[in-house]
Amino acid sequence: MNQKSAWPLVADDAALVLLKAGALQNAILTSANFSIIATDEKGIIQLFNVGAERMLGYSADEVVNCISPSDIHDPDEVAERAAALTLELGTPIAPGFEALAFKASREIEDIYELTYICKDASRFPAIVSITALRDDPGNIIGYLLIGTDNSARKRVERELNEAMAAAEKANRAKSEFLSSMSHELRTPLNAILGFAQLLESGSPTPTVTQRRNIDQILKAGWYLLELINEVLDLALIESGTVSLSNEPVSLAEVMTECRAMIEPQARSRGIGMTFPQFDIPRYVSADRTRVKQVLINLLSNSVKYNRPNGSVSVEVALVRSMVRISVRDTGVGLTPAELGQLFQPFNRLGKEGGAEEGTGIGLVVTKRLVDLMDGSIGVESIVDKGSVFWIEFKATVAPLLAAAIATTALPPPAVDNGGKRHTLLYVEDNPANLELVGQLIARRSDLYMHSAADAKLGIEFARAALPEVILMDINLPGMGGIEAMKILRDDPATAHIPIIALSANAVPRDIERAMEAGFFNYITKPIVVATFMEALDVALLHAKSVAQNEPA
Repeated sequence: MNQKSAWPLVADDAALVLLKAGALQNAILTSANFSIIATDEKGIIQLFNVGAERMLGYSADEVVNCISPSDIHDPDEVAERAAALTLELGTPIAPGFEALAFKASREIEDIYELTYICKDASRFPAIVSITALRDDPGNIIGYLLIGTDNSARKRVERELNEAMAAAEKANRAKSEFLSSMSHELRTPLNAILGFAQLLESGSPTPTVTQRRNIDQILKAGWYLLELINEVLDLALIESGTVSLSNEPVSLAEVMTECRAMIEPQARSRGIGMTFPQFDIPRYVSADRTRVKQVLINLLSNSVKYNRPNGSVSVEVALVRSMVRISVRDTGVGLTPAELGQLFQPFNRLGKEGGAEEGTGIGLVVTKRLVDLMDGSIGVESIVDKGSVFWIEFKATVAPLLAAAIATTALPPPAVDNGGKRHTLLYVEDNPANLELVGQLIARRSDLYMHSAADAKLGIEFARAALPEVILMDINLPGMGGIEAMKILRDDPATAHIPIIALSANAVPRDIERAMEAGFFNYITKPIVVATFMEALDVALLHAKSVAQNEPA
């Protein structure tokens, strides 16, 4: 009894399933949101649903048994698809429906983007899925194309691309402004610091009062330069234009350089410093220049804000896959409230009225640089006990063959010209800069300097006099220094002369561009006298080497 009564229930369930299946099929075919087009095996449209009518503007009667789907697609895109398939498969594929249906005919799922052309000749982007329809033996009896309007997504993509282009343009404009502003600030600062250095080391020796005045000028000038550099660094980082090159960096080498720079400052304040000894070479993946910048900033702060006769110790430890560098000081420490404000721009945590000068930017730049190098930074502090700032970078192995390369310091270059004076040409339009460099050159009996106020005169003089080294400003009136340098490089008579860029443009992107263009070296203003003279000697040695190797 129970078994007999179950049969009607099964039949009713089957009928319900079939009914639901029919309803589902009907819903799909009458959907207004999707175009559903079915063709026969030759690609002639056999079914054109309500959604296709709404999207394309044709009635089913106008297209069924009349046209192929390729007739309502952009013909150039269909041709491009055929060409791409021909290249991919190494088999000629003719433009038309064959190109649209090729993959589907080989039972490969195919979804592509093409442009539909409507009855009124308007167009819209669509995403189309095409599937081969087969009978029971597996023969292709037609194709099913399901499409959807892609206009909204394309519009969002277009708006996003336009926004990104606008942002990139704004960043470029900001970078150009920063480069220009840096140049405008550095140019007068070059004269201030340059002439102050001349007075400091000039003859007759300055009096005690004069030396104090000169010291104040130099102190304020170098501080202003530090402020310019840090503001420029922060702006470049914020605009996303700072360039980094992550590579294996030897901590031993970087520590040695940092120690040489910071220890004199610490010694003058009675601050003791200890650095780690590297029994095992330790390398991190980071940008060498920026790692050094970060460490110098942390070490300098630990010295500046320490107590008299305090100490600074640097420690290095391996923390999982990271190398942690800690800078520990015996300063006054920081309160929890101060720690919360530590990385805010221009916030000196109430130290504005103290004896130590600062910009309130250094730690912000440090944190951003560490983040850009995929590192991390942190701080722990106890009031009246001191602070420890730490940074972490990913540990890595030594670069190939690095251990086999000796890193011995070269002696200062000595250029022997048989008692004759070396000739230099300085192309510069700023009279103060010309006067400064002229006085520096005049202190050396083996050098003689010519000058030119613009690039055109500089090129003419270089061709006529063939100086051994050329100093070239970048921002010259009329023709720029980079263009002038390229002209001299292209001239066989002057191509061998080393050309040093001497410019107030200190943006890394500008320096890289100049070096890639062909400059022998790049010196930023304000000039550090020792660095300038060293670069000049290296260029003179190069010029002498080239001259000796030239055929008689």
